[in-house]
Amino acid sequence: MQSTIASLKKGEKAIIKEFDVEAIPLKLLEMGCLPGNSVELLQIAPFGDPLLLNINGSHLAIRMETAREIEVDIIEKID
Repeated sequence: MQSTIASLKKGEKAIIKEFDVEAIPLKLLEMGCLPGNSVELLQIAPFGDPLLLNINGSHLAIRMETAREIEVDIIEKID
């Protein structure tokens, strides 16, 4: 099973692997949401959407449907 940003737990860190460029808003790409960049899940909103992320030092909030489209390799797992 592939890991996505949506499957991260609070505090976990990962490296962005790949995604369909058509499924990701251009603004996220401009703000550093690119393959090879690190991502950390900082917070989850009370109803599970949106997610607050740290991507290479920038804090971004993204929708769950977008987070499901971005594949990652987990580098720091939280149990």
